[in-house]
Amino acid sequence: MTDAVVIIPTYNEAENVEAIINAVFSLDSAFDVLIVDDNSPDKTHEIVQRLQKAYPERLHLEVRKEKSGLGTAYIHGFKWCLEKGYTYIFEMDADFSHNPKDLERLYKACKVDGAHMAIGSRYVKG
Repeated sequence: MTDAVVIIPTYNEAENVEAIINAVFSLDSAFDVLIVDDNSPDKTHEIVQRLQKAYPERLHLEVRKEKSGLGTAYIHGFKWCLEKGYTYIFEMDADFSHNPKDLERLYKACKVDGAHMAIGSRYVKG
């Protein structure tokens, strides 16, 4: 377990989930990944289960019984991460609307620079 985890909620993200997981794991900084899947009909969770064999200690999956929405997926994920003792918790979408490379800047802002919180924005520079 690393000290940092990325929560990625999914619903019908079979086309993106493998690529986003591999993108996070290819970063220089070590992040664990938690996928919170809302029982996607396209079987997103089955792709994640297959990938867990390659990343058994770093890739985690929570499958919820039904589609309950993005907000509750993040709440579920944050509770899970806190229970596991992660120090740094990040969130991002599975569809690459957030650039995984930005995770390293946000992580550095907290761990190295001492920020209590780091927020990435497409609309504000810095």
